[in-house]
Amino acid sequence: MSESFSPELETGAPLEGMEAFESINDIIADACRRFADKPAFSCMGQTLRYRDIDRLSDHFAAWLQRETDLVPGDRIAVQLPNVLQFPVVVFGALKAGLVVVNTNPLYTEREMRHQFSDAGAKAVVVLANMAQKVEKVLDQTEIRHVVVTAMGDLHSWPKRPLINFAVRHVKKLVPVYSLPRAKSLREALAAGGRHRPEPVASRGDDVAVLQYTGGTTGVAKGAMLTHRNLIANMLQTQQLLGDTLDEGAETIIAPLPCYHIYTFTVNCLFAMTTGQHNVLIPNPRDIAGFVKTLSRTPFSVFVGLNTLFNALCQRDDFKALDFSGLKLTISGGMALTQVVAERWRTTTGNGIVEGYGLTETSPIALVNPPASPQIGTIGRPVPGTSVRIVDDEGRSVARGERGELCVKGPQVMKGYWNRPDDTAKTIDEDGWLRTGDMAMVQPDGYVKIVDRKKDMILVSGFNVYPNEIEEVVAGHPDVVEAAAVGVPDEETGEAIKLFVVARNDALDPQVLRQWCKKELTGYKVPKFVELRDELPKSNVGKVLRRELRDESAAPST
Repeated sequence: MSESFSPELETGAPLEGMEAFESINDIIADACRRFADKPAFSCMGQTLRYRDIDRLSDHFAAWLQRETDLVPGDRIAVQLPNVLQFPVVVFGALKAGLVVVNTNPLYTEREMRHQFSDAGAKAVVVLANMAQKVEKVLDQTEIRHVVVTAMGDLHSWPKRPLINFAVRHVKKLVPVYSLPRAKSLREALAAGGRHRPEPVASRGDDVAVLQYTGGTTGVAKGAMLTHRNLIANMLQTQQLLGDTLDEGAETIIAPLPCYHIYTFTVNCLFAMTTGQHNVLIPNPRDIAGFVKTLSRTPFSVFVGLNTLFNALCQRDDFKALDFSGLKLTISGGMALTQVVAERWRTTTGNGIVEGYGLTETSPIALVNPPASPQIGTIGRPVPGTSVRIVDDEGRSVARGERGELCVKGPQVMKGYWNRPDDTAKTIDEDGWLRTGDMAMVQPDGYVKIVDRKKDMILVSGFNVYPNEIEEVVAGHPDVVEAAAVGVPDEETGEAIKLFVVARNDALDPQVLRQWCKKELTGYKVPKFVELRDELPKSNVGKVLRRELRDESAAPST
């Protein structure tokens, strides 16, 4: 190791403003007071101003406190897409001192059962479209309170009943369910509106959110993100972008799901504290509908990821939009490719600022400076954050050498929920978090990811863990063993390829994909399946996934 090399790469800028807020509730109160009359969130043509968010979240908090037996520290699962109900419910739960468990609305029953049970959730708020799944797993969890909301519940009359009628009876997107003890969100808000919420003195070290991730291993674990963690990351983002954006004047497009930590921090926290207007997109997969929304909405900030940028730039209707007001495009969740970045700049006239982070870092740890981004790197550490690159023995390596990226800062999680052993493997006694990603520091101080130490697969910005897929596939009676790896894919960044040793030579790969669809969310279902006589293994019998990845440059079906 070079003696002149410092084992820590400092940002050179201390984090400012941490002393101003003790909890996220302080941020909500401050933002709603300063920006009361400004638009906060819009969705499907309806807008809630900051004062509306404050009032409605107060009502929900009061209902939780007065009409249920929930107490501060209890966990509430929030299983909502990008609808106006999301910020109301989340901020209301936090005001009541509850811990929010962000839950993917597309989860299968098996995935829901695991997350609800592992978190010990005692309440759930769910969109009616997914309520049938909650019904099926409810008696296998500790959940005592269920709140159901329909898509248009926070829209004004007469649009509200029209939206809900169309979703339920025309599009038939609400399967029949029976939850006789459930409350509708509108009922809860009405009941809560008769009371004032009692202030809860949440402290900085209190857990605010359980954000589930596979971490550096396959089993889904709840990252304990404290009020201090989330406030730090919000302020880090604000400090980085403060010269780029005007307070209370920007319109931010939010197509990525709010239950994902990336959007949760950027749109629900950073944008709130700076008084910005967030436009929530419930279904960005409906690209035509998404572009139509953009055509009616002058916007100045776009938050997305590589695959979405690529899909939009292929469309003539997107290219025809007016991008004259676009100030900033932010990319995260997966690697940004040079070709997509150039395509976006050609289409919009705007460059892309790429960041890097993990659920365990709330999530932003490094980012390209907006004034001098370098495509192909993840930039520099955000304010108040240090990084270092270490070898397999944990020793720091010199600039230009490869090793595992480690991060230390106020945004690093408290630990994994009820998993002290996993926490100790990920965060050392000095507070350094091992990311599992291999990186190097360039001579100019920018950091570049060069490989992935862990086997996690990144599909459209979502973490997929091979162990989970392999466990599901192993349950098929014709499967002897299986291994899942990520392979390059133009649409999703990476796609899942499954290698299977079968008992039955006539086993149809499509049968296995259908088997997976019953147990796994859509993005976790293998796109490619290859039957093999055997899988490559180490001398101790461990399947060599890396060897399979190396062989898979040209996936076969």
